[in-house]
Amino acid sequence: MIRALSRLFRRARREDGTATIEFVIVVPIVMSVFVAAVEAGFYMTKRALLERGLDLVMRDVRLGYVTNINGANALRELVCAATPIMADCEDTLRVEMRLISTLSFDIPAEPPQCIDRGSATKLDDDVVPGGSHEIMLVRVCAVQDPIFPSTGLGLQMRKDAQGGYQMAATSVFVNEPQ
Repeated sequence: MIRALSRLFRRARREDGTATIEFVIVVPIVMSVFVAAVEAGFYMTKRALLERGLDLVMRDVRLGYVTNINGANALRELVCAATPIMADCEDTLRVEMRLISTLSFDIPAEPPQCIDRGSATKLDDDVVPGGSHEIMLVRVCAVQDPIFPSTGLGLQMRKDAQGGYQMAATSVFVNEPQ
């Protein structure tokens, strides 16, 4: 009986398969870090291109190339045309343009409102063109779907009802005299 137990314990001390256990423990952690890095890279690229697109449109507005910004969709269409990487841009981008008072220079502290794709009510663009010599604040907010929504980065972002994360860009310009 003792010999049988000693043989059993010798077999139990074998080290076959120890690398497999380490692999099973380490690989999911490494893969989740890699997937989160890819998600962060796509998010930063989309956000940088959204800011660039807004800056290009605001430059054209300042230089007088764009004169008709009274329409609710005019700025959204221009920003979407300048930001080709955004998926479904026309339906997920909201533009807000406000006058900044030169007496107080108060800029809204709250983030811009984004479109909630899960809601039945749709937020329209809030565009007030302003007059000559007035300082205008332009904020856009876009909703984009994450590539890997279950990674750590995707879980931490502000989302709408359908799981899309929100990104915003801001610009300021002065209306030139007419």
